[in-house]
Parts: sequence; structure tokens; C-alpha cells
Amino acid sequence: MEDLERWDATLPGVLEKTLQESVRKLELAAESGRPVEEPKSPDGEYLPLRVTTEVGADPGVAKLKAETIAGRGLWLFSIRHLLTKTADVLHQHKWTILSPPEPIRWFTSDDPVIRLNYHGPDRYDFDGGWGSQGTEIVLPLSPRHLLYAQVGSLPPRRGTELPQAQAEMTRRFIAEHAHRMIFAAEPEPCVTTLRPRTVSLELLKQEAEQWRKWHEDQTSAERKLRGWDPR
Repeated sequence: MEDLERWDATLPGVLEKTLQESVRKLELAAESGRPVEEPKSPDGEYLPLRVTTEVGADPGVAKLKAETIAGRGLWLFSIRHLLTKTADVLHQHKWTILSPPEPIRWFTSDDPVIRLNYHGPDRYDFDGGWGSQGTEIVLPLSPRHLLYAQVGSLPPRRGTELPQAQAEMTRRFIAEHAHRMIFAAEPEPCVTTLRPRTVSLELLKQEAEQWRKWHEDQTSAERKLRGWDPR
């Protein structure tokens, strides 16, 4: 869901920039008489991309067009890149385990890894980068164990017990970052305060229907993009 929102905002600009750079390379290659080097694209088979050329009426003039789908294939391509390339930066961080003070316990969610940019109690976001200086990476492992790193900084000693105010703030981050569900080893009355529950049969049905049709819709869109579907 995060990727879809980001792609809707950034993908048109990325495609436009890439096309402009490609046109410049083609023009330079034509002027120099050298062939364009084909870039290597690991896992490119997952990327739903179609590039076409429309020859214009004037000699030597053509239009280059690129199309893609912000969906399943692009997600598979990006997640493989993340796991094989971007993930390497995680080995450069210094990690530790943090504990909550009694009687506080950590809970977790269906979106448990938090990339926190913290500037104050009311000035923070979850848009931090895996290698961005100052970003804090948080992952609850159990009711007593929280995996933690701050990019570019040495972490507290393993097993450090957080002050109560900091531990409660951390639980607030976990709850706010959840997508749909929060999981706890025992009832946590504070959760509904941190993340008010929404009860809606209509929203539930709408989301279930979207996921039910997801793969069918994505397959159809990708086939049409590649020209495999006669319809």
C-alpha cells in the first residue's frame, strides 16, 4: 500500500526523466557511430515495462514512449532489489536489544518494522531511509525484546531498559505504524487509545473484494501491456 501511494506520486516523473536520458544516449550514439550499451537489469523479467517508437512524418523524427503498471510486477521487482541490494546496508548498522520497564510489554503489528525520523513528540514520521543518517529502525521481537539501531550512531548497551516515557512513546509508534492489526501477548487497554478501532462491514467487504480480484486484474493488465491479450 505504501509503494502504490509512492508510485502514483513519483513514477510519471521517473519515467519521463529516464526517457529523456535515453534519448540523449541515442542521439550521442548516432553522432559517434557507436552502439548504445544495453544496461544490465537483474530481475528485469518482473518489471512490467513497454517501450515503443512512433515514427513521425518528418525524416529522422520519432517519439519514444514508455509505459508501466504500478502494481504486482513492479512490487516484485522492487522487493527483490531491496532484499539483494539495499539490505546490504543493514550490516553496516550497530544493533542492540532494548527492554521495557515493568510492567510495560512490547506489542507488535502487521507492519512491524519502523523507520523513524524523530524530531520531537509532535514532529516525527515513518519515512526514514535504511541508510539515512539519524533514522531509527525499530522492530519488536517479543514482549521483552525490541531490535533497535540508529543509523550513524552507536546503540545503547544490549539489554538496556528504556525509561517509562520513552517506552510508552515507542509503543505509540508501533501502534500508529500498524496497517490493520495489532498483536499482543495479553490484553493491552492502551491500544484503543493509541490507535482507535474502526468497525465497518462496508470497508471490510470493499478491501476483501479488492484483494480477491488483485491477481486477476494485475495479470490482465500486464498481458495487455505486453500485447499478449488480443482484447
